[in-house]
Amino acid sequence: MMAIISDPVLHGYFRSTATYRVRIALNLKGVSYTDTFHDLRAGEQRSADYLALNPQGLIPALEIDGAVLTQSLAICEYLDETVAGFRLLPDDPLRRAQIRAAAQVIACDTHPVQNLKILQRLRGLGLAEAQVTQWARQAIDEGLDAFDRLIAQQDGRYCFGDRVTLADIFLVPQLFNARRFGVDLRWPRLMAVEKVCQAMDAFRRAAPEHQADA
Repeated sequence: MMAIISDPVLHGYFRSTATYRVRIALNLKGVSYTDTFHDLRAGEQRSADYLALNPQGLIPALEIDGAVLTQSLAICEYLDETVAGFRLLPDDPLRRAQIRAAAQVIACDTHPVQNLKILQRLRGLGLAEAQVTQWARQAIDEGLDAFDRLIAQQDGRYCFGDRVTLADIFLVPQLFNARRFGVDLRWPRLMAVEKVCQAMDAFRRAAPEHQADA
């Protein structure tokens, strides 16, 4: 593994669950970083300066090792591959694939259809606020239900065994979003995993309410 050669800068927003994931990963890996905040409600992620870093105009972005990384899943895996210490993914190829699949249920199929960009488009199409909220609630409910069934046969305190993995890093922020939109948290297994994770310092420090821009 390589050593990080620069002081990382994390571009994010306190309530962004994608940024939340990266904060957890950085904390677990023991990487110190500097925050730069972009208020999503004010559209600061679409400023010319930020678009020069990330043409998608999405957060997070991580300036690290002389490069700019985007997409939370890619950032987390980069950290796992380049920073020694706590491992987010195991060595076993089958286990790695299972954990990646669980993380992608949230990263690819749940969060993208209920994030701010999509909700704003729904509002622009004339949907009432109650309909927009219901859209988000349903998307989260379906995603978490699939996630719950995907890990149903797994033992241990966390999603996959007795050690935190990438799956836990993606689950906990999505549960934060679920509460924001009033989703019925009807999954005892997921709630138990969340409770154990939130007892860890790396998760506590990454929580939205503990960020300077909250």
